[in-house]
Amino acid sequence: MISKYQSYSFAILFLLCAFLVPARASDSAYAADSDYKEAVKALEARDYAAALRYLESAVSGDPDNLRYASEYRQAAIQSKEFDRTVQFFEKLAAAHPDSACVHLNFGFAYVDKIPSAGSITQVILANNALKEFTKSVELKPTWIALYTRGMSYLFWPKVFARASFGVTDLQKAMEIQKTEARRPYHVKTYIALGDGYWKTDDLEKARAIWQEGLKAFPDNQALKTRLAQEGDQLKATIEAGFDPAKRVDTDLRDLWANSQS
Repeated sequence: MISKYQSYSFAILFLLCAFLVPARASDSAYAADSDYKEAVKALEARDYAAALRYLESAVSGDPDNLRYASEYRQAAIQSKEFDRTVQFFEKLAAAHPDSACVHLNFGFAYVDKIPSAGSITQVILANNALKEFTKSVELKPTWIALYTRGMSYLFWPKVFARASFGVTDLQKAMEIQKTEARRPYHVKTYIALGDGYWKTDDLEKARAIWQEGLKAFPDNQALKTRLAQEGDQLKATIEAGFDPAKRVDTDLRDLWANSQS
């Protein structure tokens, strides 16, 4: 039988465990925030080596923090450390397979590397990115995950017949954003979905969604340009946005600048 002394000891141990577990999580978040602040200082001093170390520590300590991961990739772009970020997120995804944020940024790490790669490698990188974006969508179908995978499909040449998949994702992203307060970045969905309709040979729908977007964002030049053009001129405008040699803007700061802390 368990004595009164043993029961009292077990109770004390249980209470200690109950308090210690949250403390560890809090300590981890605090450490990640501290590392991020040190990274910001290093970036201001253009010390990219130190910034990348601190940011890797911050992301590892808080893998679901979209801001830390995005800032890390942007610092890596500045220092051209593309292989480093791919390898970092590969390890992080293995350690956190259920993190939609990690898979999303892993996909972006592949995208960030595409402009500096050869044509064959670009296809491999694009396919790897698409796989990670799909994992992110499956885990958590957020606006950013659906918009990103939808855009990723649109980059593929017409022979791969993936544009229709992109349209489906972008339609879902549009449904999500229409339930939210309007944000400046929501204009991207109108542009992309119209481009997707154009790529699937539905110019009528393309123009309709661009016009709808212009009503919501009357100062947007990309929408104005598309609505003012036709034929080869419109084709050139749209295809210029899907040139694999040009760097895609994968900076996510608009998300927290407008809707997150």
